[in-house]
Amino acid sequence: MSPPFKMGRMTWIKPSFLWMMYRAGWGRKDEGQARILAIDLHREGFAWALGHGCLSHGGPGHSSDAYGRVKDASPVRIQWDPERDLDLNPLPHRSIQIGLSGEAVERYVRDWIVRITDVTGLAHHIEASLEAGRRDEARALLPVETVYVPDGPVPGAARSQA
Repeated sequence: MSPPFKMGRMTWIKPSFLWMMYRAGWGRKDEGQARILAIDLHREGFAWALGHGCLSHGGPGHSSDAYGRVKDASPVRIQWDPERDLDLNPLPHRSIQIGLSGEAVERYVRDWIVRITDVTGLAHHIEASLEAGRRDEARALLPVETVYVPDGPVPGAARSQA
């Protein structure tokens, strides 16, 4: 049983299915990550999150004090982690992870969510196909992911760090 969602805790948008499978071990890593949910968001909410984010770590030229002020003023953290292949091995390009806190979590829950789909069974089916050596079947089962094309300039923190 997965733990209940908590509004006061940072929650993460992980747009990459395979990165999420790496993080959650196909929904089998531990009891706290036993459910895999696909959450469809309004485009406007996703854009708001990108526009109100800062990197999850201070970059070159940022003092810890300066970064602390930026971080404290931002309800969204952006980080870039290696994308994963079908075997969950790191790839040379990165996948965005978007952490929401405070106002961003409120907006996420109240305004941005269009649909929630439990895809735990799909994750287990893909994993079983891989274990049985049916790679083409596993690949065909992967959710379709499209590249996000913003309506305007991409905010600095959301630009790829690859």
